[in-house]
Amino acid sequence: MTVTYRGPQILPRGSQVQGPAREPSDIELLHAISVTLIAENDRFELYGKIVEAAVAITGSQFGTMQLLCPADDPSGHGGQLQLLAHRGLPAEAVGFWQWVSPAAYSSCTLALKMGQRAIVPDFEKWADIAGTADLDAFRAAGIRSAQTTPLLSRTGRLLGMISTHWDRPHHPSERDLRLLDILARQAADLLERTIAEEQLRLLNDTLEARVEERSRELSSAQDQLRQLQKMEAIGQLTGGVAHDFNNLLTIIRGSADLLATRELPREKQKKYIDAISETADRAAKLASQLLAFARRQALRPETLNAARKVEAVADMLRTVVGSRIALVVDPICTSCFVEVDASQFETALINMAVNARDAMNGEGRITLSVEAAGSIPARGGLAAARGDFVRISVTDEGLGMSEGQIEHIFEPFFTTKEVGKGTGLGLSQVYGFIKQSGGEIDVASRLGIGTTFSLYLPRAAAPHSLEDVTPSGRCAIQHANILIVEDNEPVGDFASQLLEDLGYKTWRAANAPEAIAVLERSHGNIDIVFSDVVMPGIDGLELGRQIRARWPEIPVVLTSGYSHVLADDSRHGFPLLHKPYSVNELSRLLGEICIGEERKHQAVI
Repeated sequence: MTVTYRGPQILPRGSQVQGPAREPSDIELLHAISVTLIAENDRFELYGKIVEAAVAITGSQFGTMQLLCPADDPSGHGGQLQLLAHRGLPAEAVGFWQWVSPAAYSSCTLALKMGQRAIVPDFEKWADIAGTADLDAFRAAGIRSAQTTPLLSRTGRLLGMISTHWDRPHHPSERDLRLLDILARQAADLLERTIAEEQLRLLNDTLEARVEERSRELSSAQDQLRQLQKMEAIGQLTGGVAHDFNNLLTIIRGSADLLATRELPREKQKKYIDAISETADRAAKLASQLLAFARRQALRPETLNAARKVEAVADMLRTVVGSRIALVVDPICTSCFVEVDASQFETALINMAVNARDAMNGEGRITLSVEAAGSIPARGGLAAARGDFVRISVTDEGLGMSEGQIEHIFEPFFTTKEVGKGTGLGLSQVYGFIKQSGGEIDVASRLGIGTTFSLYLPRAAAPHSLEDVTPSGRCAIQHANILIVEDNEPVGDFASQLLEDLGYKTWRAANAPEAIAVLERSHGNIDIVFSDVVMPGIDGLELGRQIRARWPEIPVVLTSGYSHVLADDSRHGFPLLHKPYSVNELSRLLGEICIGEERKHQAVI
């Protein structure tokens, strides 16, 4: 490619003219790079692999990755670029460019000054660099040309630079620049994540040192120590959440970038679309586990026979734990009823069974028992409690746990398994679910013998026949009018477009007072109210109660990703759609309500 020199070129990222369709090999290269970067846990190895990816994309002889040091950094290098990783540079060049001042002459300082990509096709023809130590350094290293692409956070903050250098005059192609843009987006996300993790590590180290110092000097340091331990737990939780969600977001962002940059064959489009959908489901599950631990999930309690439920789940558990494990159900109490969320109860049993399987390395015996209990034993500094309980126990013949491990077993992201073998959230979900359901959990374990997890739930009376509380009214699946109550405008716009695509007609209200005003004017035209729960002023639950009192013929459907109101009142009686919800879930729920309304209306006629 022949390049006419016009001096150093500053090109905005993404401003290049679209070129011909990318060859499949480029997509495969980006996919391989993405997989490699996501799989790397060591941050210094990660930086090196990012540079290797840039070199592979551009075919350059050299490559560097730099971090922008904050202006107020106490090291004295504020505003300078620190070399994080390099490929191909001789030792003298590494020392020379370990820290680069904004006053230096290079493609990276040009990008730093302008806030956008910089390209120097030939250092020898750049008049400003003539006679400087920078040009001497480039000559000594064998570098003749370079490009630098800024690494920007999602909020637009400059994090660092990624540069490639050639040993001859060179201008990168349109294809190289497009692939570098995609790499830079992923590299910026990973760099921001590692910066946060390193800051968190330094913070935790500092906190531990302060705790030790004050414990030695002050007899009253116990209060301070407890507070610092809480902060450290929050830091661990935050770091774990950030790590897991950033991994998931990296897959989503990489797939979205690939879908947006090219006209891909249908089979490749489906692969990336499936990756986004599956990753979103994993993110939703992670959020659900965190809410369960925090006891802030919206439960749907029902009265059920604990023994029958355990027996019903047992066949699925046998598949989960594998054929080398004998799973035995011992329903000592066949008429023990509890009031719990059936889905969360099943999830708790699955988490405990999987934990038992892993403790036995996939071979042995697991016993599930259900029995009445007149008390809860003393545990973890808590006194014993008398009452009428149902105890559901899961016993394994595994390695057992030490007292030190038991103390931390319910903490989020704590795990005794190898790296990659567990998230550390399974038992946290069990703990949060049992606590929110008004119960307790106890652990008994002996090293080399095995472990028993016991769930204690308040015993409930046998259920009576349930009344149909669905309000009577009129609703047609096609052309039904739905009032959307959502204070977040983008979410409301999306819900409106989604419902219209499903064949419904939509009305909009930004809050509860607006929704009441719409209903006062046009309640005869509204078939269903679809409301968010968390809103300023009157929340969705209170809005639903007002609508039920004034217009009982209009069904109300609530939707929320999290609400302490729902967590505290699980018997509100309204259909609930958890965010994030799929198109199929929304369509099925509204369809069921409409069909039920049509049948009731026909029965009255």
